[in-house]
Amino acid sequence: MAIKSFSIEYDAKNKDNVFSRGDSISGRVVLDVSKETKLERLTVKAKGKASVRWTEHYGPRLHITYTAKEKYFSIEKHLLDDSTRVGRHVFPFTFEIPYLELPSSFKGKHGKIVYSLEARASRSMRLDRKAKEEFIILFNEDLSTPDLVKPQHICSDKKLLSSGNVTLNVHTKRMGYLQGNKGEIVYTEIINNSNKTITPKYYLYEKQTFYTKLKRKVYTKGIIKEKGQPIGPRAQLNDTKVLHIPDLLPPTLLSCSILKLEYTLKVVLDVSLIGNTEVKLPIIVMRESTMLQEQNQRESLFG
Repeated sequence: MAIKSFSIEYDAKNKDNVFSRGDSISGRVVLDVSKETKLERLTVKAKGKASVRWTEHYGPRLHITYTAKEKYFSIEKHLLDDSTRVGRHVFPFTFEIPYLELPSSFKGKHGKIVYSLEARASRSMRLDRKAKEEFIILFNEDLSTPDLVKPQHICSDKKLLSSGNVTLNVHTKRMGYLQGNKGEIVYTEIINNSNKTITPKYYLYEKQTFYTKLKRKVYTKGIIKEKGQPIGPRAQLNDTKVLHIPDLLPPTLLSCSILKLEYTLKVVLDVSLIGNTEVKLPIIVMRESTMLQEQNQRESLFG
């Protein structure tokens, strides 16, 4: 075999090895050959795309697979159109990541957003040799959205059959929070005018939604589940609940047309034998940026 090894590698831009739109990404294609080899083409390509796919079963014989794709960019460079001598050869390259509204890298239950570098060595009458390396792009949703820093409030008043009424008021300081946030997030006022004991429960869950032309599919997963202290009959509770946003929780993803990632805060009042009262509020999770410009934006928004 004339080609002993064929690989592609790139240089990390920062300690997190994360890129953003407008960045340069540099690397090299490494080719090791055991004898002089005629290459028709040696190319490297940078590309970004999203794809979703899942299969649904309708009875024992009918199975339908739903798919969709979204392409963001594809840039190719030619590195060599000639013979290659025996030995190890290194071909450097640099790409400029397009300054577009690129969704963050993500891999979900039924879909993914992937950015990659792909090298290809083409020889006459031979199968092409390929090498691929993925890289991560992270991009915050629009930080200028006023709703991200506005307080949120929702209220629910429910009659528990003949037991009386329960009122639930939920407040959050804002809609947008950074990964790893450990601050106070949920303020609750619970007025129990019933003769039942009520237990508040707090949930943070993610919702992944996948879209095709024919159908959509939703997958939900719990992130946080915590229980508050029980509230006896004819009692009132004002509580502040601290929920820790995990450090590595993927940021909210809304800028992809076939895949979305959203987070919801849910507060439930658990009433034994009667039923629950619940309210929901959207939560936007944003990343800790390594870019100075985004850091300044964040400081101005969140203090």
